[in-house]
Amino acid sequence: SRKGDEQMERADARAAARGLAGLRVLIGAVAILAPTLALRGWAGREVAEESGGRLLGRSLGARDIALGAGVILAQRHDAPVRGWVEAGYLADIGDLASTLLAFKELPRLGRWGVLAMTAGAIALGAAVSPAVDKA
Repeated sequence: SRKGDEQMERADARAAARGLAGLRVLIGAVAILAPTLALRGWAGREVAEESGGRLLGRSLGARDIALGAGVILAQRHDAPVRGWVEAGYLADIGDLASTLLAFKELPRLGRWGVLAMTAGAIALGAAVSPAVDKA
């Protein structure tokens, strides 16, 4: 087998990165526009309905929009994309670790959902990042 067969092709990696970035922007927009809705399943109703919880939800939303837009804009301007993808999955590692640290206090369905989403985003980001800027 050729060396290139073992790595994802650039076009596929860029399409996957763009899809993940679009999803990140969408989730971020929901967190900004409806922070209580976005946080309720993850942090619980009490946290989601407090002003501090809404503030943190909106801040996380802005972070996700910035990371997703970074990928999209870098691709549009033919600039390096890998660092944006890596920054996104590093943020997701932080979300995963935070969820694990508070696991028992979080809503049962929400904690598993966040773990599944973040683990999937981390795995996809790690898989596509080496190939997004290959020649």
